Amino acid sequence: MQPRATDAHPSRRRVFVVDDNRDAADTLVMLLNLTGHEACAGYDAGAALSSDFGADTFVLDIGLPEMDGYALARALRDRHGDGVRLVALTGYGQADDRERSRAAGFDAHLVKPVDLEALRRALAQPVGV
Repeated sequence: MQPRATDAHPSRRRVFVVDDNRDAADTLVMLLNLTGHEACAGYDAGAALSSDFGADTFVLDIGLPEMDGYALARALRDRHGDGVRLVALTGYGQADDRERSRAAGFDAHLVKPVDLEALRRALAQPVGV
């Protein structure tokens, strides 16, 4: 087993971004990599569920085709338990959307376009908190 990036640098995350808007996903990955994280993108739920990237954090769009972000979050929680951090990054920002994301197992709920300081705070929280 190779060491995770977070072992040596607790504030550094291995982030898997899932968004069916490829430009949005790829741009966020570039931003995360430039800010010291290790990130990669997938464009649907299947990519996240089949990944061997070793992510400790998943940033998920809610409005995904085939399996929405709520269902994906529940599947990732079932698979990883509290061993990963789940962040919703979505256009859905109403109070009931936030409640649905909490119920699905998300640790944080951010609204597009992302506020970079809010994203930094969401990533800075320890996994399992």
